[in-house]
Order: sequence, then structure tokens, then C-alpha cells
Amino acid sequence: MLKKRIIPMMLLLDGKLVKTCQFDTWRNVGDPIKSASVYNSQYTDELVLLNINREKRSITQLAALIPQIAKVSFMPLAVGGGINCFEDAAYLINQGADKIIINSSAYENTSLISQIANEFGQQAIVVSIDIKCAKSPEQNDYYQLYSHCGKQLEPISLKNHIEQCQQAGAGEFMLQSIEHDGMMAGFNIELFKEVMTLAQVPVIGCSGSGNYQHLREAFVETDVSAIGCGSLFNFSDSNPIRAKNYLTNYGIAFKKV
Repeated sequence: MLKKRIIPMMLLLDGKLVKTCQFDTWRNVGDPIKSASVYNSQYTDELVLLNINREKRSITQLAALIPQIAKVSFMPLAVGGGINCFEDAAYLINQGADKIIINSSAYENTSLISQIANEFGQQAIVVSIDIKCAKSPEQNDYYQLYSHCGKQLEPISLKNHIEQCQQAGAGEFMLQSIEHDGMMAGFNIELFKEVMTLAQVPVIGCSGSGNYQHLREAFVETDVSAIGCGSLFNFSDSNPIRAKNYLTNYGIAFKKV
């Protein structure tokens, strides 16, 4: 059985570290280099850094930050945002990234998944999926998928998208519920359960962490491999060490860092 992971989510906007609410409003939450250093001291399993600039999207900011983060932290680093081609992915990995996260490009060019997996290994490619729920479960497309930072609805079902990405070589999926993002009211457990029936690779569940009980529910009820946390660590005195200590009391095993 794979050991569970707690993953801080760091969102980058114009060089600032921010936290969004439902992919819309955002708050400045500090400096990415200092935050990475703090997470490193807290024995974090892994770190996610996402560029959420919606205009002039490129890998420039990510490429500049990765070497600086590598100087202050030694945890695996997954990066995404503005990655449009294999050359982008290869450059970021050569700069020091361990994993590449793609979202919009996974709809437009599934061969990019295969290229990254073939060159760097399947573990190096994560497909992020931004999701909204339709009005009623009776609709055929209850889960609606969005690209381009939650702005563009994609004409494909959750099931078909996951199948296509897995066939292309995706090593992991990262789920982000747009409605739950930044609300700190708990995760979309039903969404996690649905994806766990479809995915044959590890799944990171994100969006909604407000307390440790939310984390326990997600791990116990859905068997996701990892939980991504943003607001929980930004807007409370919580940290990865405390979260793991709490969850270990419920028999949830974590990888050794």
C-alpha cells in the first residue's frame, strides 16, 4: 500500500504567493521562497507550485523560482502553469523540478503526456483537473471540466478525460473542485470517490481543507493517495507536522521524509 502524503499548494501570481477563493478572488499570502523554506523545515512530503497568471502565461516565473527554491528545500517539487510543449517541461525539469503538472495542455495535446512520461518516467507527469458540478446528478455530464484557470469549459466527460490521460501515460491526477476552492468547508468527497473508481494511478485531492478532520475524512472515505492543502496552512496555525501527527492517531500511514 502506498503511504499517504500531505502536499502544500503554492499559487504564484505575478511573483507573489497567493491563495484563491473559487478560482476568482485572491489574497497575498507571502513570499514563495520563504514559504518553501518553512515547509522544508516541517518535513513536508512534497510541494506543488502553480503559476496561475491568466495573461502572458509562460514558464518564465517558474523557471526563475525553481533554482531558488531548490537552495532552501530538499523535498520533491511539482510545478505547473503555462507549460505548452515538451521543451517547456524538459527545461523545468532540468532547472530542478521533479514533476510536471499540466491541465489545459492535457485537453489540447495528450501526446505531451506521453512525451514527458517516455523521457522522464511516468512518475514525472501529473494531470490536474479543474472541476465544477452541474445542477443535478441526473445530467449526463454531472462533473464539468474546465481549462485555462477555470475559465474554459471542455467538451469531454470526466470519465473519458481520465481514460485518455491514463492511456497517454499520466502518472498521477490532481483534482481541484472550483466550488470548494478556498472555502475551508471540506472536500468534495463524492468527486474523490468517483475519480477513485476511474483512476488506476495515484490521486491527489485538493480544494476545501479547513481542519484536520477534513483531511481524515478524505483519506478514510476515498483512499486518495495525497491531499493538497492551501488555506489550511495559510490561514491557521496548522502545518504538515501537526496534520500528520493528528492523522497518524487514526492509523493513517505516511511516507518517511
